[in-house]
Amino acid sequence: MEETNKTTVNFFILLAFTDLQQFQVLLFLIILFIYVVCTIGNITIIILIKTDPRLNSPMYSFISVFAALEYLFVSVTVPNLLSNLIGGTQTIPFIGCFAQFYAVCALGGTECYLLAVMAFDRELAIHFPLRYSAIMRQALCIELVVLPCFACIIIALITTISTSRLGFCSLNKLNHFICDLGPLQNVSCFVPFHNKVIVIFTAVSEIVIPFIFTLTFNIHIVSTIINIKSKDGKKKAFSTCSSHLIVATLFYSTAIAVYTTPKGSSYEKYLALMYTVVTPLFNPFIYALRNKDVIAAFRKAKNSTLWKMNLS
Repeated sequence: MEETNKTTVNFFILLAFTDLQQFQVLLFLIILFIYVVCTIGNITIIILIKTDPRLNSPMYSFISVFAALEYLFVSVTVPNLLSNLIGGTQTIPFIGCFAQFYAVCALGGTECYLLAVMAFDRELAIHFPLRYSAIMRQALCIELVVLPCFACIIIALITTISTSRLGFCSLNKLNHFICDLGPLQNVSCFVPFHNKVIVIFTAVSEIVIPFIFTLTFNIHIVSTIINIKSKDGKKKAFSTCSSHLIVATLFYSTAIAVYTTPKGSSYEKYLALMYTVVTPLFNPFIYALRNKDVIAAFRKAKNSTLWKMNLS
């Protein structure tokens, strides 16, 4: 039965928010604003970290990589959504759909691991302040970024290939604004057992494992800060990891809400909108507004720009 019902699907139709037809223009303007602000915010953070000597540390290097990943993540999802909302471009080619699926899977998994790496970095800084510089050398920083990225690229490739081989029985309407695993499985004729195993492996390796590491490190960090007797020491320690705690909480709370939603739920795409569009908006502000060094670097860059403008 599985083989006889299979039909070649050349494209998919992303229904996105067609059920909110009267709010299409408003949604377009809001999401466009968020995308522009998110892009400017993340690029600004990257430039500041790369140009200001005071931000030349592993912590800020990880933040700049995370900002780059956030920019790439929204760039593979939001432009297509904007085109869908205002241009009525609901179709996406089969290859384009799975290219987007691959990018979302690889980038999302890498962000999960990077949050764990950033928690590990703060763990070392708080518990081994005197040995921190010797341990967190540039070579180790590069390895902590490159290895998870390479692993997620391979895992995402396996998941994408296995999902693309599903039969779709002429059903090509995805009740979503991106090509994600849930919507694609919803329109498939049949999901073989090996596909289910691959999906579980992907979820465990890209979400569960880094989440456990991130949670463990953060719990240990918070418990250590609580036990610090000096108020100034406690305040200083908390200021170095508070931004990461907020970002990790936002990231995982929205992502977990999406992937624990019952399959085929009408709320899935609205929850996905939170972690693909809204959450990336807050991250640059959290890292900038809660960090004195970043604020100082921004003021220095602004004053330098104004000074050059006055000279000209």
